[in-house]
Amino acid sequence: QVQLVESGGGLVQPGGSLRLSCAASGFTFRRYAMSWYRQAPGKERDLVAGISNTGGDTNYADSVKGRFIISRDNTNNMLYLQMNSLKPEDTAVYYCNGRQLWGQGTRVTVSS
Repeated sequence: QVQLVESGGGLVQPGGSLRLSCAASGFTFRRYAMSWYRQAPGKERDLVAGISNTGGDTNYADSVKGRFIISRDNTNNMLYLQMNSLKPEDTAVYYCNGRQLWGQGTRVTVSS
């Protein structure tokens, strides 16, 4: 089955960290660039970070530069987003995207 499945979301205090994971299946993962998006309540879905198919190139939204790290494991068909120094404005549903596919999303809430 061709799909992306996110995990790792949850409730975290400001300044904390979370690591999101995205498991890809049903397609040749290593051939595709991948991205993380997020959608906050009442807002549009925005790009957070992207990574090339080899992992050699990455890009980040200005709002997360220096705090988030996108990475991938092409052996195990996994995409990751390490999120550090989390802020309340990072609260959103986070989605994995690639090969024109979307996962179901994982919710991240940053609150004290």
